[in-house]
Amino acid sequence: MPLYEYRCASCQAFFEALRPMCESDSSISCPRCASLSTRRQISTFAAISKSAGGGSRLVASSQSGDGCAACRGGSCATCGH
Repeated sequence: MPLYEYRCASCQAFFEALRPMCESDSSISCPRCASLSTRRQISTFAAISKSAGGGSRLVASSQSGDGCAACRGGSCATCGH
C-alpha cells in the first residue's frame, strides 16, 4: 500500500497516510484537527541508481521543480545527473 502525503487547509498540518491507490484523493481526516479539508501533496523522493561501472549515484526529485537535489540548477542536465 502506498504512503501518501497530505496537507490540512484548516490547520496547515502536513501528515502521511498509508492508503490504497483508489483512495489516494478521497477525503481523509486531519490527525491534528479532524478537518476533512485535506489535500494530497506531491511527494519528494530519492533513489540510488547503479551505474554501468558499478558505482552508485543519487537520483533525486524536488517538489519545487528547480532541478535535482545535487544541482538545483533548473534541470539535471546542468549537473550531469
